[in-house]
Amino acid sequence: MKGLLLKDFYMTVKYCRTYLLIGIVFIAVSFAGADSQNMFFVFYPCLLCGMIPVNLLAYDERSRWLEYSGTLPYTKAQLVSAKYLVGVIVQGVMLLAVGIAQAVRMNLAGSFRLGEYGMMMALIFAMATITSSISLPFMFRWGVEKGRIAYYCMIGFVCAAGYLGSVFFTESRKVTAAGSLVPWAMILLGTAIYAASWLVSIALYQKREVA
Repeated sequence: MKGLLLKDFYMTVKYCRTYLLIGIVFIAVSFAGADSQNMFFVFYPCLLCGMIPVNLLAYDERSRWLEYSGTLPYTKAQLVSAKYLVGVIVQGVMLLAVGIAQAVRMNLAGSFRLGEYGMMMALIFAMATITSSISLPFMFRWGVEKGRIAYYCMIGFVCAAGYLGSVFFTESRKVTAAGSLVPWAMILLGTAIYAASWLVSIALYQKREVA
């Protein structure tokens, strides 16, 4: 498993660094000018990172790595798990960066409220985990080409989720208290969907014949 993660790390650095750079740019823009009425730049970096596992799987298929991996001592469950773990890592790192930037920005502006901050971070987490959960099962079962519709749907979801997340946060911040259970419910929902997608992908990939 360590070797699979290392391979995907190198691929992320080489092929997906644009996603990371765009995420950094969006964080910088959100730090400089985002407000409660324009939170798209806050939500988008983590949503974008949710697409990295899908792109790694596409590169694997294009280079025929999936066929080659059959000669190595890895199970299909491990191959699937590597992509989901990469998703957890890259989204976790980006979420941490966004969280630090927004905490600093809110403190400098004198608008930091724990309830609002918790709601924002929980909403970003939930949407980011759901993003990659949508298309990965389809692609592990039918491949990237046949699963391309799911990929396009995910791109649309990312754009829509960024906007809807901004609207939802703007409205919810008016009623969210520090002790609200809503952020925790969002975290549990995102975690549950990601875990379910993980298990479904393993089950579907077990049935797939890689030729």
